[in-house]
Formats: sequence, C-alpha cells, structure tokens
Amino acid sequence: MLEELKKQVYEANMLLPRYGLVTFTWGNVSAIDREKGLFCIKPSGVDYEKLTPEDMVVMDLDGNKVEGKYKPSSDTPTHLELYKAFDDIGGIVHTHSSYATSWAQAGRSIPCYGTTHADYIYGEVPCVRCLNKEEIDSAYETNTGLLIIDEFRKSGRDVMAVPCVLCKNHGPFAWGKNAGDAVHNAVVLEEVAKMAYRAETINPQIQPAPQELQDKHYYRKHGANAYYGQ
Repeated sequence: MLEELKKQVYEANMLLPRYGLVTFTWGNVSAIDREKGLFCIKPSGVDYEKLTPEDMVVMDLDGNKVEGKYKPSSDTPTHLELYKAFDDIGGIVHTHSSYATSWAQAGRSIPCYGTTHADYIYGEVPCVRCLNKEEIDSAYETNTGLLIIDEFRKSGRDVMAVPCVLCKNHGPFAWGKNAGDAVHNAVVLEEVAKMAYRAETINPQIQPAPQELQDKHYYRKHGANAYYGQ
C-alpha cells in the first residue's frame, strides 16, 4: 500500500542525518496522500541505518495504523493534527537540530535579520508557548499540534509562507508541499537559526532587516510576480 509514498518518505527521512539535522533517532518525516486520506511516517525509535521503505508506517486521519510492522513515530499525533488543519501541507518534519532547538529552548522566535531568511520564510519564525501540565498529561503530542494550529490561526500567518515553527522547551517542526520540500525547509530553518544566533553574538543591538527588503526577497521567489529561478 502506498509504495511510492513510502519510498518518498523513506528517502526524505534519510536526508535528515545527511544534512546533520538528527542525532541517533531524534527526528521523523511524514507525507500524506490527500486523495486516499492516508499518510506515511517513520517508525518510532528505529535507527536510520536500519530503515527500509517497507518500514514506513501507514496511518489514517483518525489516528489508526493501517499498515506497518512497527509502531509509528511518537510524534504522529502532532503530524496528524497539522494534516487535518492545513490542506496545503503535504509533508512534515520534526527534528531536534541543535541551533533551531536552542532557540526553542530559549523560548524565542527567530527574527528575520537578513535575506537568506526572507527568501524562504516570511517574517519571524514563531515560538509557541510551552504546554501546561494538563495539556502535557492528557494528550501531549496531540496538544502540541493543536497549539501550533492555534498560533497560526490567531496570528493569521500563512503556513506555506512560514513553513516552520518552534515549540518552546522542545524543538522545531517544518513542513512543505511534500516530504522533500519539508526537509528542505527544515534545513533552511537550521541555517537561519545558526545565522541569527551568530548575528546576535556579533551585534547584540541588531535589528530585523527592513520590511521592504524582506518583502523584496520573499516575493521575488514566491507569488504571482516571482522571477527568481528558471
């Protein structure tokens, strides 16, 4: 079932260690088939070097395992809520990449300090609050997803213009139109987090890039009048 999607999800998961986004098994990628209402995700706690495409777990949007010999990632309920809330999301990545996670642990959103950030992410990368005790004890992973959804809906942020978020005291989630695109955005997020940290270290009084510069760089790559690339 969904053999091509399993392959895509497997290949996307294998990019995480290649790009230095995961240590041990600290990460996962999923992707969804919207027509079938099913998504594939990495199994929980399986070493990357031992994974095969057949190991990817197939889930439905009610949270039921449809196919797979392993348990799905422990973060599956978070992926599930994001897929249900945002139809444009086709793939999701969660990592504990060190720079993005450092910002999350500090409880800080990442300001847009330059054009690298602006090329891919419109405005700051938001950091949502830490879950409270009741939310943690009742349905931790589900409530993580609901908290992200609430942030984007209340702020009016477009999930495809801001394809990533930080969860306070936890780490980053990123997404995209498919699994590969989601990994691409996770790599960008880590580099942006690294550059922002270094920029603040060099100049503690740094201010975000001018809005007109942010707009120029974002919209030359995205939207109806984009002209970057072939």
